[in-house]
Amino acid sequence: MIDRSAIKPVLLATAALLSTPVLAADETSSIVVTGQRQAYRGDVPVKELPQTIQLIDSKLMDVVNLTKMDSITDIASGVVRQNNFGGLWDSFAIRGFAGDENFPTGVLVNGFNGGRGYGGARDASNVETIEILKGPNGAVFGRGEPGGTINIITKKAKIGKTFGKIGAQAGSFDTYRGEGDLNLGISDKLAIRVNGAIEDAHSFRNTVKSNKEVINPSILWQPTDKTSLSYEMEYVALATPFDRGIVAINKQLGAVSRNTFLGEPGDGPTRVKVFGHQFQMQQKLFGDWVAILGFGLRETSMIGFSEDAELATGRQPIFSTGTMLSRQRRYRDFRTRNITGRGEISGRITTGPILHHVLLGADVDEFDINTLQTRYRPVAYTAGTPVTAASNAINVFAPVYGLMPTPNATVLNSLEKQKSWGIYFQDQMDIGEKVKIRFGGRFDHFNQLIGARVGSYNPTVNTVKERFSPTVGLLYDVNSRMGLYAAWGNGFRPNSGQDFAGQPFAPETSKSYEVGARYTSKVISASLAVFTMTKANVLTQDPDPAHQGFSIAGGSARSTGVELGIDAHLPGQIDIHGTYAYTDAHWTSTSKDFNFGLAINPGAKLINIPAHTANLLATKGFDLGDKGKVTVGAGINYVSSRLGETATSFILPAYTLTRALMTYEPTKRIRLGVDVTNLFDVTWYASSYSTLWVAPGAPRTITGRISYAF
Repeated sequence: MIDRSAIKPVLLATAALLSTPVLAADETSSIVVTGQRQAYRGDVPVKELPQTIQLIDSKLMDVVNLTKMDSITDIASGVVRQNNFGGLWDSFAIRGFAGDENFPTGVLVNGFNGGRGYGGARDASNVETIEILKGPNGAVFGRGEPGGTINIITKKAKIGKTFGKIGAQAGSFDTYRGEGDLNLGISDKLAIRVNGAIEDAHSFRNTVKSNKEVINPSILWQPTDKTSLSYEMEYVALATPFDRGIVAINKQLGAVSRNTFLGEPGDGPTRVKVFGHQFQMQQKLFGDWVAILGFGLRETSMIGFSEDAELATGRQPIFSTGTMLSRQRRYRDFRTRNITGRGEISGRITTGPILHHVLLGADVDEFDINTLQTRYRPVAYTAGTPVTAASNAINVFAPVYGLMPTPNATVLNSLEKQKSWGIYFQDQMDIGEKVKIRFGGRFDHFNQLIGARVGSYNPTVNTVKERFSPTVGLLYDVNSRMGLYAAWGNGFRPNSGQDFAGQPFAPETSKSYEVGARYTSKVISASLAVFTMTKANVLTQDPDPAHQGFSIAGGSARSTGVELGIDAHLPGQIDIHGTYAYTDAHWTSTSKDFNFGLAINPGAKLINIPAHTANLLATKGFDLGDKGKVTVGAGINYVSSRLGETATSFILPAYTLTRALMTYEPTKRIRLGVDVTNLFDVTWYASSYSTLWVAPGAPRTITGRISYAF
């Protein structure tokens, strides 16, 4: 049995927190009391995992008023924003490596694939804790990026308790939001919980507005002390314009206002729908052994029109006129269906003086990608000639809307099925009180089928790939406060699409190495990690002139860096949280850019990856006696300059953002607060894809909020 009183300081050290207050733990390994063990973890406590783990929990999200995934990951070390597909999904890189640019970043939700598909930007109303599991995780989770894996643990039903919370907020740009959370302890064996949010928001972007509905009910039933069953549903309805951002004139930002919308208001919103289910059964067997069975089904859709700045130089007059931007008008009907199942057993075995924490499991996955895209493409343009309506162009300094030509060509019409199964094992050995050694492996069988979307499905390509991913880790406790660890692992991630011959691409493969140190005391915890990773089979343009417009899995890259985290809970109700990361992510191959065919040389930087990022957040509480409590805080976020377009000299400038917050709690149930982000109204740019697709960051934003807990 684990001493609960000892867990708090160790968790803080393990996580190298920027973020989190006290986190509860169950008798084995769960971070949050859920009534069930976390999948893919076995009975190994978080404090004993030989890797960097960063935790951001709902309490911090509430204090700092973080309601979206991108703002949450902004405060994590080594996690930076990538192209967000017109604001329609979350995309970020961990330790310098991002995933497939055609999909959102592949996060896990309760161990299930929750980021795949077209589910829009994730709302935080149902998030209990975000685990950022750094380093090699492929031996357990399977396909993914070598930098790490993000696992979102949702707010779950809790037996024996009835509680709830309602809240409302209003802020700059006519943004209004309401949230609710209700847990009903029906009996000592059954609980139901429902939470969600409704949001109606305009924007600093002219003519842009959105609305969102999120509902997440869950049920937990424990018929006996050995058996528990849970069910969770996810429903999301989002309507927001597709927004590619602004343009840089002659590679210079600032001439075009960050407020300017270069799409068409008449296109209306792109509509996103999500309907998902998760079911899990946990059965205690004998001794410390537990079996877990899980099933997930998630369906997503994204449908709507957009105006995308034309990237081909021969069709783009802005390069010569400096004012008129030609646009493609696109219609998308993208749908996905993801079915997953898993089963695992975990427990302990003793062999002589060695205690083994054993995990054995298997999972299956089917992911259907159903895509239809049509477009109108502007005509070729000759410098010095008039820009006609056929260019579907807009003046970037004085937009006049209303052209909206009808898409007349089909560019995507396919159904891709990815079917896979895997088996995995892990053994973490306790050798005495100071040494922990972990080794494990995973075998994946991956089947990719691609065919026409219309008519009866008859795949033209059916390719099978297999991969084994090993991992090894070591943790050594120097003393009760200091620990050292090292880890190594291989991984892979399938590439979507086909080459010139119609064959699926080989999967990306990776190797990851990490060493680190942790320190913890009663008031301060800190960690330091050094890592290096390599990736092969990155998609680049086919070098054969006869294969123009096609790609090959021919690129390679490396990322090396350092991460530092510190967390201090000082006397006088002072909390200080900080992180710093240095990342050098660059190409190691001689290739051509996947999108534009530009030459990439070894040493060229990866897009949207800053060398330096740093965060600092400080809060101070004041007790007012019978008048309640006041908390004030301030934060700063620094991101250095980074490449804004692959294989070019276009650079996004560095930025420093500040925030201020204050909350007043007249009682333990009522909280009033005001938050100011980008306090000094800095002009900044979150990410880009090219000089013509640049996402501007929000100006100063003020939000007032009130909540009542019961």
